[in-house]
Amino acid sequence: MRAQTRHSLKEDPFSKATISAAENAAHWTVEHKGKLIAGAAILVAVIAAVLGAWFYLQRQDERASLDLSKATRTLEAPLRPAGAPAQPEVTTFTSAKERATEARKEFQGVMDKYPHTRASEFARYFAGVTSVDLGDNATAERDLKDVASSHHKDLSSLAKFALASLYRKTNRDKEAIDFYKQLIDKPTDSVGKATAQLELADLYQQKQQPQEAKRIYEQVQKENPTNEVGNIAQTKLAALK
Repeated sequence: MRAQTRHSLKEDPFSKATISAAENAAHWTVEHKGKLIAGAAILVAVIAAVLGAWFYLQRQDERASLDLSKATRTLEAPLRPAGAPAQPEVTTFTSAKERATEARKEFQGVMDKYPHTRASEFARYFAGVTSVDLGDNATAERDLKDVASSHHKDLSSLAKFALASLYRKTNRDKEAIDFYKQLIDKPTDSVGKATAQLELADLYQQKQQPQEAKRIYEQVQKENPTNEVGNIAQTKLAALK
């Protein structure tokens, strides 16, 4: 039966062509066996390199996240009263300046050791914030501007909000207003529209522009009639009258 089948296949033109192609492929494979093995070896090496890079980046992300967590704990560490002894099991500082200095050093360490990780972006944001606390406005502006251009929308918004606060503090009101307006036009989970509106209205109050402040407070109250934000706007409006 098998012999008849093979005979029939050889007589069938399509089958003959198929068998011939298969035989040619087999001959080509034998003749080019070395090249195939070399090509496969290269492919395996490429795949191994890609996987190795992926695992390396994963490990870097994990380590960066751990160091970032440590730095944020430093930033949130309690202050102890002057003259009180430090407790070995609890991280404490004698002043906000001492705490901010140590935290910024740790955030900088994350940025230096893990420059291509998401944790590094967050570390740069916190480094900018601690630089503001330390009065190093030039460094703060540089770091926060860098983070403000991030593709991470929530982190970018936080950096813009911090920049606006820095500009208010340094009498650069026009730049602060520009950032608040950007945040109002494109709110995120980290900085909502009403948050930016209230800050902008407060800035207008400081600039002795009560009508601009009133317009914004009225808008906030209208858009938030039943929540705490609306109540804040209502209180601010009452104070303007």
